[in-house]
Amino acid sequence: MVAKTHSVEDMSLADLQVEAEDVRKRINRFRQSLSRFFVNKQEIIDLMCLAAVAQEPLLLVGPPGTAKSDLVLKFKDAIGVEQGDYFEYMLTRFTEPSEIIGAIDIKELRDGRYLRRKEGKLPTAKLVFLDEIFKSNSAILNILLTIINERKFYQEGKPEPVPLRILFAATNEIPEQGELAALKDRFVLKVQSRPVQDDHFQELIDYGLQSETYKGLNQKPWAEGHCSLDDFLKANRYLTFVFARKHTDTNGDEQNDRETFFPADVFREFQRLVKTLVREDKIFISDRKLVKLYKLFRVRAWLFSGGTVSRDDLRLLAYLGETHQEIEHLREKVPNLLGDV
Repeated sequence: MVAKTHSVEDMSLADLQVEAEDVRKRINRFRQSLSRFFVNKQEIIDLMCLAAVAQEPLLLVGPPGTAKSDLVLKFKDAIGVEQGDYFEYMLTRFTEPSEIIGAIDIKELRDGRYLRRKEGKLPTAKLVFLDEIFKSNSAILNILLTIINERKFYQEGKPEPVPLRILFAATNEIPEQGELAALKDRFVLKVQSRPVQDDHFQELIDYGLQSETYKGLNQKPWAEGHCSLDDFLKANRYLTFVFARKHTDTNGDEQNDRETFFPADVFREFQRLVKTLVREDKIFISDRKLVKLYKLFRVRAWLFSGGTVSRDDLRLLAYLGETHQEIEHLREKVPNLLGDV
């Protein structure tokens, strides 16, 4: 008799607790291993892994030729994402909704039904990469906001869930238009992919040539099998259970996740830093973003150290910038506020 297999979505907390530490170790081996195929991109790879576990979108910001697309493609290959579970697209202001969520099914339309052929498009993908995301027009923008925030899209006016779990996006520049504010706010974390030639000229040439060789020979040595998409899904489900669980302290009193895993002094520091960035630097931090930040702190603490949030985890505040100027400013300001430099 063939044993029945269960999807990650069916796993209980007890099932996940058995695997949690091994999953954490596999993801950490993966993030350290993948960086061997890039020059000075460990920071970005760490954030990609963090965002993938948290299932929060990550925006890569930088000029052309700074490995933004290559990071995503190698990440996808290395965790074994099947082509049917992956969707990528470069957006322009002329991009039609059909290019993203599928063309209208003419056969169904003749029968009076307005349905899209979504196979192979964004609504069927688990990992998505959208290049030049801020060049999307208003029609695409509305679709993306619904998919990113609510994990659904509409067929004949009815919402359908999408399997999207990991979303990476890239942009050469961050525009100032007000109509893009809602989309920018969905990306809590925004990280620069910076040119490396000034400090790593020789390495860049050597790594770049090797990468071209791999491409020409259709080799993917970064697909080493350290972890899989399922590992990221298990990590997310496990932590979601943990976030919801009540813990009992030594006095027998119930404590929520914050009281258990976020020490009071670190939480006060979190509040102080947020107030400073909002008041002194005019950084926009919405209520929604604050909640997302808490989750990201917790995920980082679990992934990097196995548990309790520390002051080091608060360095994620350096990735809140919504313009190039803010991104550059926070890169220096947050470490200064934390006393790291």
